[in-house]
Amino acid sequence: MKKTDWPIRWDLLIRYQLIETIALWEGRLTTNHICHSFGIGRQQASKDINTYLRELAPGNLEYDRHLKGYVPTEHFQPKVTRGTVDEYQEVLARHHQLSDTLADLHLEVPGNTVVPGVCRQILPQTMRSVVTAIRQRRQLLASYVSLSRPEAAETVIEPHTLVSCGNEWHVRAWCNANREYRDFALSRFHTAPRVQVQKSKRTAEQDEDWQRTVTLVITPDHRLGEAQQQVIARDFGMDTGRLEIRTRAALAPYVLRQMGINLENSHPDPLVQQLELANPDQLGFGSPRERALKAVAGLS
Repeated sequence: MKKTDWPIRWDLLIRYQLIETIALWEGRLTTNHICHSFGIGRQQASKDINTYLRELAPGNLEYDRHLKGYVPTEHFQPKVTRGTVDEYQEVLARHHQLSDTLADLHLEVPGNTVVPGVCRQILPQTMRSVVTAIRQRRQLLASYVSLSRPEAAETVIEPHTLVSCGNEWHVRAWCNANREYRDFALSRFHTAPRVQVQKSKRTAEQDEDWQRTVTLVITPDHRLGEAQQQVIARDFGMDTGRLEIRTRAALAPYVLRQMGINLENSHPDPLVQQLELANPDQLGFGSPRERALKAVAGLS
């Protein structure tokens, strides 16, 4: 049955989509997820879950008394979502950006569409393990591959933050093998990492690049003509011909890449490049930071 064939109110459909997304990617759904997201009571949230299971997706979820929540069964099949990781990304984005319930909004929007992005392939089991390890502050035993080392190698990592960068996800973690904090692409775990009994000893507070804040000064490409630079400045709201972006040092390379700025090789055509970083020397991106830039290219 197609989604358009279901006589579901818009607000209910949004709640059912949240039910599927949280259960699939986090591995545990509670009524609190729905209550806090939509400002409804526990009784209504429980009713939504039961209605979803009874009318839309029998057998998709089962209640785990130990975890005190619903978990996806082996036969889980998405019914109101596509089952892709970008849907989980959208949930996290709404959580950060919206404080009001979507169910209470009555919007009349013009005809519109969104160009879909192509996300790297991530196993739900991998996302669940990473989310669980971060929340419980536990170590992960991971089998990981990279462009610099395509053969899978096991290592113990201590993750502290899940990061979404447009069409890719990575986890910021202490790497026991390399004795430093690194970024690990979720798509490059050879198998789903295993949550360990051991608690993490290193946290985000000890991650210097995570705690350090930098300011990126972005300007129009200096190779453009003055009128062209003014067009770019208007595009990005540069009142004084520059845009200042504050971000964590560990995330700065990803911010630059999203803006099409490559510190090592600018595009030969300024009409393609359009933007540039005006203060690279002030960001600490010298040789000690080369691995951060390499991480952007391949999360090696």
